[in-house]
Amino acid sequence: MASLSASNHVARVLSVANQLADVDASSRIASSWRRCLISHKLDPARQGPPQTLSEAEIRHVAEPMEEMIRLVTPELDDLARVLRDAGYCVNLADANATMLFSRLPGEADARMFMDWKIYTGSNFSEAFEGTNGLGTALAEQKPILVHRDEHFRAQWHMFSCAVVPLFDQAGRLTGAVNITSCREDLERAAHQLALAVTMEATRRMEGAIFRGHFRNAWIATVPGDGGSGLLAYDEDRRIVGACRSARALLGLTDGLIASGIDLSRYVKFDHHAARSADETVELRRADGSGLGQGHVTPPLRARSSVRPLAPRRDEPVDRFDALHRLAGRDPGLIRSVRRLRSIGDHNLPVLLYGETGVGKDVFARAIHAGSSRARGNYVALNCAAMPESLIDAELFGYEAGAFTGARRDGSKGLIVQADGGTLFLDEIGDMPIALQTRLLRVLENREVWPLGALKPAAVDIRLISATHRDLGRMAEEGAFRADLYFRLRGLEVRLPALRERADRDDVIRQIAREEAPNCRVSDEAWSRLSAYSYPGNMRQLRHVLRLAGCTAEDGVITDADLDLPPFGGRAEPDLAAAERATIVEALRKHGGRVTEAARVLKLGRATLYRKIKAMKIETAQ
Repeated sequence: MASLSASNHVARVLSVANQLADVDASSRIASSWRRCLISHKLDPARQGPPQTLSEAEIRHVAEPMEEMIRLVTPELDDLARVLRDAGYCVNLADANATMLFSRLPGEADARMFMDWKIYTGSNFSEAFEGTNGLGTALAEQKPILVHRDEHFRAQWHMFSCAVVPLFDQAGRLTGAVNITSCREDLERAAHQLALAVTMEATRRMEGAIFRGHFRNAWIATVPGDGGSGLLAYDEDRRIVGACRSARALLGLTDGLIASGIDLSRYVKFDHHAARSADETVELRRADGSGLGQGHVTPPLRARSSVRPLAPRRDEPVDRFDALHRLAGRDPGLIRSVRRLRSIGDHNLPVLLYGETGVGKDVFARAIHAGSSRARGNYVALNCAAMPESLIDAELFGYEAGAFTGARRDGSKGLIVQADGGTLFLDEIGDMPIALQTRLLRVLENREVWPLGALKPAAVDIRLISATHRDLGRMAEEGAFRADLYFRLRGLEVRLPALRERADRDDVIRQIAREEAPNCRVSDEAWSRLSAYSYPGNMRQLRHVLRLAGCTAEDGVITDADLDLPPFGGRAEPDLAAAERATIVEALRKHGGRVTEAARVLKLGRATLYRKIKAMKIETAQ
């Protein structure tokens, strides 16, 4: 009888897939059945358990998701308690349909799931198991209910699944929440109700992921027809994050968010009302029309002593705003930004020079945000932070089975991921020579060959590179390919060390506002901050002020709160470097005015001009 039932199911699947049965052949189930037969080449009569990972493989897959799993576990446990008596198993899967978290129902029902290997480590990708709740919801990125014989494989006909995709803080698919029951007495209407409960629980999980990621930002809840959206913004009311719903509601993109666009371009409300956690406020659109009631939650670090944000006047939208903010009042950087503006819509490579910690990645993101590729992906790789054996696979990608340990479905390389957008290669001076050759070929032919691929993939990328090394000298010595060096050097931009910036005091004040917003810097501490040389540049300054903000008593940062070790361990390498630093400091103190700097240095003006040119020191033009 069971064999006859399986035969009938197989015949029905084939009939629907071929659009012969008297059913709605355009339904999601029918469409999935056709995918399974035509695209995945699956057999609905196939028997056997799903693919299941070993414990070591599960740990490897789950490791990048540990923080997310921690944030959503309370909601998963609550969902399991609510549905336990109805015989539901609750699972959290990753984006590849591998179950990483399971809560089984009562003992009798649990045995069924254990026998059929529906638990942690099992993979229910549609490409392997055919139409099923988990695999099909992830394939379509939509919630779905797959009831009993709607499964593609006949052996799963006793199960009913309701699944909701899970998206992370940037609106990217990160997994799915699955509930499955093997109870025959539960009608489809009951499963629909369970699906609705799961959808609500999943939305709360996404809220927990978003709030956990942006715990140090202000968060506004914005109402919309498709549900509320979450916006994260900083002390200057620049948007730093938006969930999937908010992106759809307001038309936000990664490029707009990376540019640090002002919150008031999309939503306006009374910031003085935001005095306590989760305060209700009236929201308006940028044109003044009403949006309804929303909520504002202050940063976690400011919850104990929330202060209202100062209103800012509206300014015209400028896609280069982020670059101008980074340049500040430093003459050299202002000149560089002027040149970057002129090539914003041209596919010209940019090479950034700067010491470790000056913010090369931040500057590269701002260049991307100001370009015509702002709506495309910004993809970054630190060539010095990754083992040589892995850079090749990460950068160029690989096909399934290209090497031992490769993922089953292969991997898109970073170059392909950046297609239509920007690829940022930090510390490119550390890239192995062999990979330099492959990268040069990509830049020349505009195509990339993944490892094990039979044909290349065309790509359209803008390349931004960064290094602290002298690539020109390395090219002369044969340590770096000269032809690649000239390919990278479309526009060369030097990012000054913090100690060299003409607006150093302004920079310190701004970072103090960002890292210790509830503190005042004492005169004694300020004198030391202003005089210090910062071998670790911006990164060191941020860490110093963040620590000081935590240890300050009564909201006042004193000299005792500043962890500033002596700068003697990083002496200038030679007299020429020491002379350069002296000239830079004199120019900084006199606002870039060469005549006054020459007088203080007791040099002739012409002599100083020659030294400035020879040492490549940027001055106001």
